[in-house]
Amino acid sequence: MKIASTAVFAASLTAALLSVSSSAFAQTADGMRETVMERFFRGQTQAQGTFRAINGTRRDLDIALRGTVTKTGLTLREDIRYDDGQKERKTWHFLRTGPATYSGTREDVIGGTTVRVDGNVVRFNYLVDLDPGPKQDIYRFFDTLTFSRDGKTMSNTAVVWKTILPVARVKIDFRK
Repeated sequence: MKIASTAVFAASLTAALLSVSSSAFAQTADGMRETVMERFFRGQTQAQGTFRAINGTRRDLDIALRGTVTKTGLTLREDIRYDDGQKERKTWHFLRTGPATYSGTREDVIGGTTVRVDGNVVRFNYLVDLDPGPKQDIYRFFDTLTFSRDGKTMSNTAVVWKTILPVARVKIDFRK
């Protein structure tokens, strides 16, 4: 009886792990395993979002993204246009460090970030100096990317902290 229940438990655990693995990874033609990040961001992607601060500031934005997948990871160029006409270009470089982890860098990110993929959810946090001049103005972003099961949309929610206080929220919706 104990052996049967152990076998059922082991089979259930194996099935659960396989279902998680299949949603987190896909095999490419050259045998490389891609995570949901590489599958979604390959090529062109569009996004719209809103930045809302606790002081009442609100900025709407549109983003055109270009993702290039390499054998070592993903490069993601973001062309951002704010509703007031301001434009920015940011480029993420994600270097694969494990089956479901990356090291991420961007020109305005201090010290980089570790990205963790868990099925259809990706989490990372990073420091940004929002004042590129001699006086630093450091904020920490906590991003959570949630990919749809159909692979056509993704939602990014971020909470922005200044020292020990949350000061803003960012919500961006991506579509292929």
